[in-house]
Amino acid sequence: MAADPFSDILSFMKPRTSVVGGFDFGGDWGIRFGKHSGLKCFALVSGAAWLQVDDQPEQIELSAGDCVLLPHGRGFTVSRGSAVDAMPISSLPDEGWNGGIATVNGGGDTMMLGGHFDFTGAHSDLLLGSMQVIAPLRDGDDRVGLMWTLDRMRRELVDVGPGASLVVRNLAHLVLVQALRLYLSQERDRGVGWLFAIGDERIGPAIAAIHRDPGAKWTLPHLAQIAGMSRSRFAQRFRTVCGSAPIAYLTQWRMMLACDRLLSGDETISQIAVSLGYESDAAFSTAFRRLVGMAPGAYGRKGRQAAPHLQ
Repeated sequence: MAADPFSDILSFMKPRTSVVGGFDFGGDWGIRFGKHSGLKCFALVSGAAWLQVDDQPEQIELSAGDCVLLPHGRGFTVSRGSAVDAMPISSLPDEGWNGGIATVNGGGDTMMLGGHFDFTGAHSDLLLGSMQVIAPLRDGDDRVGLMWTLDRMRRELVDVGPGASLVVRNLAHLVLVQALRLYLSQERDRGVGWLFAIGDERIGPAIAAIHRDPGAKWTLPHLAQIAGMSRSRFAQRFRTVCGSAPIAYLTQWRMMLACDRLLSGDETISQIAVSLGYESDAAFSTAFRRLVGMAPGAYGRKGRQAAPHLQ
C-alpha cells in the first residue's frame, strides 16, 4: 500500500473514544459543555440548533447534516431557543447519553450525535494545534459517507444488539477520520500546518516519500524534484503550507518515529539511529535532545508513562 502520512500521523496520536452518544431534543432546550481535553466532534442528524463557543463572538447556526469539530478544549453551548437557560451536561445522567441517546423535553425535534476523543500519543498538538477553534463541516465529497456512518451509529445506539458497544466505538473512529477528511478538503487552500501539508497536491508527494523511507538521505533538491518544483518554490510553498521548512519536517517525523520505538523497547538506540538516517549515535542523540528535550536513553526509560511533546 502507498505511503499514507495522514494515517501515519493519526495513528501516532493514538485516538481513544472516551465518550460517544447522543441526544433527542424536543421544544426549546440548551446544553452546556465545559472545557475538555482532546477533540469533540458532533453532528445534527435532524432539526436545528445554535452553537456558541467560549470566547468566540458569534453563534453558529446548525441544521440537519452539519458536523462540527472542536479541537481546542473550550467550553460551549448548544441550544434551540434564545430565552432558554442551558443546563450543564453534568445535570443529565451519564448513562443516558454516554453509550446511548438521552431524550430531553420529550424529544422528536432535534437529534444530535457526537463523540469525545482523547489522544494518548505525545504529539497530538502537531495536528490539532493548526486547526480552527470551531470547524463547521458543510462541504466535501465525504459528507455522504459521514452521514451514513452517523445514521449507522444512531441505529446501534437505539437498537442495542450484541456487540453494539464495540460497533459504536469503531464507528466513532470512522466518524473522526471522515470529519478530518472533510475539514482538510474544506480548508485546503486556507489552513497552515501538518494536516494541510500532507494533503497538498504539490508538496504532498514529497511528504509521502519521506514517510515511505524516513531513513533516506533526503535533501532539499531531491524533495523538490519529487514535487516537480524548483528548489526555491518548493521550499517557499512547503513553509507556507506546513509552517516549517522541509528538512525541519523530516527531522520532526524522524523524532516521532524514534519516540514511539524507544518506548516500545524493542530496539537499541544505535539501531534506531541507523534506520532513521543518522551516521552516529551522537548525531541522533543531538537531534533528539534538541526536539524532545532529553536524551534518547532517558526517554526510553520512561517506559509507557506519559511522554513529553516535541518542542
